[in-house]
Amino acid sequence: MFKSTTPESQKSVTALTALAILLACFWLACTETAGKDSRNSGASGKPKQDMLQILADVRKKGNAAQNMLAVEAKLAQCESELAAAQDPTAQVKASLNKAVYLLEYGDEQQAVAILEQLRNMIGNNKEAQKILLQQLGTAYLRLAERNNCVMGHNEDACIMPIRGKGIHTDKTAAKKAAEVFETLLSLEQEDYDTQWLLNITYMTLGEYPQKVPKKWLIPNLDAPDYLLRPFLDMAADLKVIANNRSGGSIVDDFDNDGYLDIVTSAWDLEDPMHYFRNNGDGTFTDRSAESGLKAYTGGLNIQQTDYNNDGYLDIFVLRGAWQGQSGYFGDQPNSLFRNNGDGTFTDVTIEAGLLSFHPTQTATWNDFNHDGWIDVFIGNETTDAHTQHLCEFYINNKNGTFKNVAADWEINIGLFVKGVASGDYDNDGWPDLFLSTMSGQKVLLRNKGLVGDKVDFENVSEKAGFTTETYHSFPTFFLDYDNDGWLDLFICNYEFEKALSYYAAKEALHPSKDKAGKAFIYHNNQDGTFTNVSEQLGLRTIVFAMGSNFGDINNDGWLDLYLATGNPSYRSLVPNKLFVNVEGKKFADATNSSRTGNLQKGHGVSFADLDNDGDQDIHADLGGAYRGDAYPNSLYINPGQNDNNWIYLKFEGTKSNRAGIGTKITVKFREKGKQRMVYRELNSGGSFGCSPLRREIGIGQATVIDEITINWPASGITQVLKNVQPNQLIKIKEGQEGFEVAQLNKMTFRKADGSIPMCAPAK
Repeated sequence: MFKSTTPESQKSVTALTALAILLACFWLACTETAGKDSRNSGASGKPKQDMLQILADVRKKGNAAQNMLAVEAKLAQCESELAAAQDPTAQVKASLNKAVYLLEYGDEQQAVAILEQLRNMIGNNKEAQKILLQQLGTAYLRLAERNNCVMGHNEDACIMPIRGKGIHTDKTAAKKAAEVFETLLSLEQEDYDTQWLLNITYMTLGEYPQKVPKKWLIPNLDAPDYLLRPFLDMAADLKVIANNRSGGSIVDDFDNDGYLDIVTSAWDLEDPMHYFRNNGDGTFTDRSAESGLKAYTGGLNIQQTDYNNDGYLDIFVLRGAWQGQSGYFGDQPNSLFRNNGDGTFTDVTIEAGLLSFHPTQTATWNDFNHDGWIDVFIGNETTDAHTQHLCEFYINNKNGTFKNVAADWEINIGLFVKGVASGDYDNDGWPDLFLSTMSGQKVLLRNKGLVGDKVDFENVSEKAGFTTETYHSFPTFFLDYDNDGWLDLFICNYEFEKALSYYAAKEALHPSKDKAGKAFIYHNNQDGTFTNVSEQLGLRTIVFAMGSNFGDINNDGWLDLYLATGNPSYRSLVPNKLFVNVEGKKFADATNSSRTGNLQKGHGVSFADLDNDGDQDIHADLGGAYRGDAYPNSLYINPGQNDNNWIYLKFEGTKSNRAGIGTKITVKFREKGKQRMVYRELNSGGSFGCSPLRREIGIGQATVIDEITINWPASGITQVLKNVQPNQLIKIKEGQEGFEVAQLNKMTFRKADGSIPMCAPAK
């Protein structure tokens, strides 16, 4: 790898090596923001090629060393630099770069070999040692994860606190990682991220906390929290596992057989979509190829919709997210897949008028003009002033096509949008819009209804109180966390300057009120304003959420949160988080007890009762941005937390949109002698991950539901159902009296060896 040197020159080579490592570190940091291209290629177009050809062309253009995520191209460039290098400094710089890119690619063994060779050359230069040891320790830890958590994947793998089958059987790489991290900590007085990774490494060895050196111990990482019965990751047992990079998650019924299926995606244009059909007998079948979805690649986020009101759920794929920061590589098309009703899907993006080229991962479907057909607002990512990627707002033409009216309706916003949500926050009957951005602004657009055939949106961000706090933010959604009948707002801060392990360790050792990475709930004051009540609700811990969603895992009628965490850095190894809503008064961290705190990077999240046993399970798409950071998805099966009752509601619009999106539901019942009201608005949940378009509502210990009130969005029709029995799925049709009870066959999910892993809940 390196040209030979004479003994006389070895001392100078050592100094040059140290200098080169420092220079290479600077160069690597610069490449994360390099590669800007002032070309404005965001204009819509209608090329003659079909979508498969378009995706192939975009993928080919993206395979460039200037693209920070194109690892193969960066490796090829390193090889050229190594071949051309004539002096030791250039050789070392190129070699260090190669090791980093090999780690991103997933060849940890070769990365370790290069880094160990460099380690022997740097001498006593402390700064160079720290830089090199950071990379080396990370490489060893990722190698340990690959050999155990990926290759030997099981239900406990990488779930914090690591225990049981999650403890590594092949301990070689983890022991080396611990050795390197301890050496690094001896050089640095305050190195929080390395300290965090050291404690995690000892967990993988089964030696936390007892063998962690006391001066570097982070105590209580395995401490019990809010008590829940533990979930069990059964994705591998049920063969719904996809070892992909970061992507989206939808759980819903795509073939109208009453059973919930799973669809996943991954951001890279070489990673295919997956469709797992629920067979209704406790098994799933991979129908990715037969459905036609496997041929299509890419998509950091995916959503279900019924754009043509035919009663079959279609799929919308969002592509290009984050890649606009590296130039034009984010100029990628979204895709709309029509559900043909026969188990297959057809890409109709071009004929629907939705073809455009922008970086995005977020959209929201709703009937904004109350014509009975759902429209779509797409939040695009404008990352610099030279290349505008304005938001798009497509109104449904009711004939399978859409028209972008964003400019005409003056909502063609140019911000780095990372999350959009729609909901009727002011209870005037019209769905409003909220935008979460990495630009710092939070934008609330109030839908004031129609002026002619145009929806009149008013920017009420300042009136609502969202301009007093400025911070980078990512996922968002409307929810009524306190059941007062008014939609509140969830937003997660996504500001960081270091690996997320740094913030996790610092918080564990020195809790603070810093905003970085924390989740915020804004309470609706019922007067058009919102108040940040996160501190009062106990949301004080960092999460750095990307994917996120809400559901009711214990059927008490209060909405809980699951937040999927991370960023691209391999040193950002922090657990995904589950928070239980305690009667609308606080959110209690139940991550440890629930066994849902996977350390791998989390993205799309879905809450759904996949086995029809009366409690919600959680599906999470896992895996990072780089090829080497791919990881299997998780399906956390809920064992049943209590004997609480529930009701499932499926809607069919006639004058309103067929899927019933935007329908308001009020469930009235008595529990323990007190009258309670639970409020819901029908949608798929959070801005990154989709739950089913059937409402799964817990009612606690109530034995009968006094009233279910349904307010349909387009027609304004109100239907009231009285004295409804719990623990059943009912179908409600707009304008039709009464309801239909649907057969809800409970399933038993078995382990791969045929065993039943847990007892069924009481109801």
